[in-house]
Amino acid sequence: MTTPPTAVAATADTQSTEKSADRSLLFLFIGLMITMLLASLNQTVLSTALPTIVGELDGVDQMTWVITGYILASTVVMPVYGRISDLLGRKPVLLVAIGLFILGSIVGGLAQNIELLIAARVLQGIGGGGLMILSQAAIADVVPARERGRYMGAMGAVFAVSSVAGPLLGGWLTEGPGWRWAFWLNIPLGILAIAACSVFLKLPKKDVTDRPKLDYLGMALVAAATTALVLVVTWGGTTYDWASPQIIGLIVATVVLAVLFCLAEMRAEHPVIPMALFSDRNFVLTTIAGLMIGVAMFGALGYMPTYIQMVTGVSATVAGLLMIPMMGGLLVASVTSGQIVSRTGKYKAFPIAGSVLIGVGLGLLSTLTVEDPTWLMCTYLAILGVGIGLAMQLLTLIVQNSFPGAIVGTATAAANYFRQVGATLGSAVVGSIFASRLITILSEKLSSSGADLGAANSDDFRKHLTPAGVNQLPDQLRDPIIHAYNDALLPIFLFLVPLAAIALIALLFIEPKPLATSVHEEITAESLAEGQLLERVDDTDGISAFDALAPDEETEPDAPKSRV
Repeated sequence: MTTPPTAVAATADTQSTEKSADRSLLFLFIGLMITMLLASLNQTVLSTALPTIVGELDGVDQMTWVITGYILASTVVMPVYGRISDLLGRKPVLLVAIGLFILGSIVGGLAQNIELLIAARVLQGIGGGGLMILSQAAIADVVPARERGRYMGAMGAVFAVSSVAGPLLGGWLTEGPGWRWAFWLNIPLGILAIAACSVFLKLPKKDVTDRPKLDYLGMALVAAATTALVLVVTWGGTTYDWASPQIIGLIVATVVLAVLFCLAEMRAEHPVIPMALFSDRNFVLTTIAGLMIGVAMFGALGYMPTYIQMVTGVSATVAGLLMIPMMGGLLVASVTSGQIVSRTGKYKAFPIAGSVLIGVGLGLLSTLTVEDPTWLMCTYLAILGVGIGLAMQLLTLIVQNSFPGAIVGTATAAANYFRQVGATLGSAVVGSIFASRLITILSEKLSSSGADLGAANSDDFRKHLTPAGVNQLPDQLRDPIIHAYNDALLPIFLFLVPLAAIALIALLFIEPKPLATSVHEEITAESLAEGQLLERVDDTDGISAFDALAPDEETEPDAPKSRV
């Protein structure tokens, strides 16, 4: 029996269409990976260069803001990008974000003082906040949740690579052409990202005939509340006393602004962070876990490269290489767990195990001393890396699987916003406590060293401390300094362990929902804003989803509902 020619042709057309779709998805993913690389690389590229930068620009007292400024800015704009992209489409918003990121890089490359450098980092953060969110949301637009695990694993691998490649690249640039090239390098990468997204990012266009009314009040309130919160933890105990009118005023302002934001969101037509999101159990639990893990992770990793340079005496490049065990653990754990989730559809155990390993890794790192061998530090970093790799990307998948495609950008951005709040708090709190402890312990150790210190015990000397400068000091001065760095930073990590425990408890109560096997566009933004979400389970495949009912819509009890 022969196959009719029409059937052969139809089969060939189908195979051709599938191959074309696969190629388009591959190209799309490449473009999104480039944009994610830009964002994640800039969270780490200055870490090894930072001691040299603040030494040259005479800004060691503002060192925290070079890191915190970027994270704070990117945090504030995350929910804004997510909501606007749901309303106007991913592609135009993503291109604007890349453009702002490039502009910030140009300003940073030209900065001649620490204030302008911090301003450049803030501008980079405003653009960078959209890169990560929009990349994750764009994948959710075209890849079903069941298949998304492997993509999320690969995205986690990008973060793993950048976590080591960033410090390594920053160290190599610092020792070679100069730290400013950490900014100039973003320009060709940014142009490449724009080209890739312009050509390969082909998503369904949003119907914006009726221009949606953006929630400007909500955007302003969330930005103000987040900034006030970060100022509390950055200035508290250092610039101002915790009981000072400034800190108390900022705490009150944070609470008031947060309450006003919630009230504004309940009234907004298109809220930045819809309160209806919090009716979902998994969203709340993953948000708590992400917040706790963000504090612990960024609080530890933000300052490890600097610690390695100071305490071990290695160059910035070698300090970057010593972070490879953490990258390897994160890379293997992220990719492997993503593949397993895509094959089995089971995901709950991975973030639970990850939170345990994060706590163990932080606890072990807090026990390190100056005399411990380098391989021991690398082992502890690897444990921490495996924990991060098992947890972070799958939390995003759990959130995306809990909501319909029409608001997946908003849900993704909201979850990542709270995670980045944790990162900002972690970086700011650890940096603030570290700087305060370092000044106190350094003064004590230098005073008790018995050396004729002279100007070495002055504020001017401490402001110009760089790894290269410390390594050239005689042992009588160098030993108290590196012991001060160790004693000022690592014990703080032990106090981050309970945060991993809180994340673990939250994740234990996650409700495992079957991963969707197709991409859906279910509800309107208006329905979400009004909170008209009725969770239900599709009997055909068990996929949890939502129906949206307009306020004046009535349904018969037995009326069939369209698949969502």
